[in-house]
Amino acid sequence: MILTRRNLIATGAGGLLLGAGAVSLWPETGQAQQLTIDAVLNDPDAPVQGNPDGDVTLVEYFDYQCPFCKRMHPMLKDVVAEDGKVRLVMKDWPIFGAASIRASQLTLGAVSLWAYEQVHDALMATEARLSIKDVEATIAEVVAVEKAEAAYHANRDTWAGLLTRNDHQAVALGFRGTPAFAIGTTLYTGAQKRKNLVDAIAKARAEA
Repeated sequence: MILTRRNLIATGAGGLLLGAGAVSLWPETGQAQQLTIDAVLNDPDAPVQGNPDGDVTLVEYFDYQCPFCKRMHPMLKDVVAEDGKVRLVMKDWPIFGAASIRASQLTLGAVSLWAYEQVHDALMATEARLSIKDVEATIAEVVAVEKAEAAYHANRDTWAGLLTRNDHQAVALGFRGTPAFAIGTTLYTGAQKRKNLVDAIAKARAEA
């Protein structure tokens, strides 16, 4: 699916058809916001890896308990590093329960501790479904859980708002699970092979 203003306006969010102006209501904020290409690709609060000044933006909607996200993660990072000009935007979409939510909250807390990428990679390296204890034990190998939790709560409004936006975007774009991607202005669902990612990045670059 191509991410265009016309498609965004026509896309349903949780059964709600977006009308003229593509305005939907985020329940937690009570503010009308537009689902726009810029909102998907350039949320100022979403953690960025890869090249922050890259000429292609690759957005991944993921869950820390998603086995497909975990299997893809090393390859995704390798493709981004090899290319050198990809801006990788990580959008937590914790759809697998309490452990996923806890993982997202603590990892976002690690942003202000300059440990986001290390914590993110550590959680992605786990093999099985996670309990909250598993999440905290994994994070503790990188940064004190108490510090990550305090940092999350210090910026709770920012991170809760980001998680809400991520969820509403993913639903509005028609994603049914993780991983899901926006690469440039094209949407991709499900795990991708290395060649698919490389080709999608090249396509986005050619269309920019």
